[in-house]
Amino acid sequence: MSLKHKVLVLVSLLLVLSMALAACGSQATSTPAPAATQAPAATEAPAATEAPAATEAPAATEAPTEAPAKPVTIEVYYPVAVDAPIAKILNGYIAEFEKENPNITVKPVFAGGYGDVKTTIQTTIEGGGKPPVLAVMLAADLYDLVNAGYIVPLDDFIKAMPNGDAYINDFFPAFLANSKYDGKIWSIPFQRSVVTLYYNADLFEQEGIKPPDSWQALAEAAQKLTIPDKRWGIEWPSGWPYWLFQPLAIGNGQNIVKSPTEVVFNDPKVIEAVQFYIDLSHKYHAMPEGVQKNWGNAPADFASGAAAMIVHSSGSLTGILKQAKFKVGVMAVPGKEPGTYATVTGGGNFYMLKGATPEQQQAAWKFIEFVTQPKYAADFSIQTGYIATRKSAYDTDAMKAYIAKVPQAGQLKDMLQYAGAELSVMNLGKVRNIFHKYLQAAYNGQMTPEEAMQKAQQEADKALEMFK
Repeated sequence: MSLKHKVLVLVSLLLVLSMALAACGSQATSTPAPAATQAPAATEAPAATEAPAATEAPAATEAPTEAPAKPVTIEVYYPVAVDAPIAKILNGYIAEFEKENPNITVKPVFAGGYGDVKTTIQTTIEGGGKPPVLAVMLAADLYDLVNAGYIVPLDDFIKAMPNGDAYINDFFPAFLANSKYDGKIWSIPFQRSVVTLYYNADLFEQEGIKPPDSWQALAEAAQKLTIPDKRWGIEWPSGWPYWLFQPLAIGNGQNIVKSPTEVVFNDPKVIEAVQFYIDLSHKYHAMPEGVQKNWGNAPADFASGAAAMIVHSSGSLTGILKQAKFKVGVMAVPGKEPGTYATVTGGGNFYMLKGATPEQQQAAWKFIEFVTQPKYAADFSIQTGYIATRKSAYDTDAMKAYIAKVPQAGQLKDMLQYAGAELSVMNLGKVRNIFHKYLQAAYNGQMTPEEAMQKAQQEADKALEMFK
């Protein structure tokens, strides 16, 4: 083949190649929609397969409150271990959200309780898998989640809102306090509660008993209302004991936690609170002895008349009201001294997990904004008994009408004035397990309250030492 012939062949090949490349470019720009819609549909939640969409990162940082341009799917892990139809309620909110945001698909995954959600996420991450984009976990888990590097701060999303300051300041301070650490906001309050003393108001009236305003009054009322083999004066679940115990310590003037690195399990006032719990069964014979693993059964026992009082979550209010055939009273736990009361905040916040694409984060924040707006905060409170996390929720017509019909809902909100800080420290899982172990040992009579709390303090100090 001559040199001229070789040149002609080479030119021809280059011409064909350039035409082919031009055709591919034309096809890519003229039909982008199928490629964008197919990737999320094929993978549902895993973010790893949506990597091509990461080219839109600037949009997520410039305007995180705007809906993403391309279809995106996010997973939300959610606990449902309360006496309320949480899954049904959330699915309803999701349906409304997807109507307003047709390019966002929210895939809920409902777990048993807060611990189940956290364990599942931890197992997924440590196993190299992709966690959900959002999860509702205990507000008290904040330090553990930050230290493990599982979550991302939300300040940039809040700042990008046109009314970011007004939005965040509308949450009750007692709830928002659990969201802050190291100058950043890491979670948004949603499913929040307080420890509540439920009492059978009709029974109290029949027996001429006033709502208790002290430890002594509580013990005497429980004793009087106890009928052996028929009705307990009070049930006080202690299978997961720290939360329901805290109001006793707070009501005696000493919470069990001082800071993220300091607990005071062995304070004499805490020890006295442990002894009072034991006295309710051993001295007054007004509640079951030992550890009461009856969290799930207590609301039904109360509603059926098998218990005159129970200590439980405010999140169980709606379920109890539906079951009970009597007037239900709610109040904070009486303190030691007459006229004093105490409770502690609890429940879960929305956390955004690391590993999501910018588009998923953008969609997740959009969902948080949606379900925390006042009308949904009010509706969630009405349907569950959880306290609405935003002040403005109580200005809605729906909430005003509900409180007029169900005054207990307003009384739960008012209990926030007596709320102390929930146990939340560094290395929370280990510290909490230590406290549970020895508190239950005291309840079961295996150790004296003083012995148990001294041992708990020693082991907790060791668990927190590295963080001081």
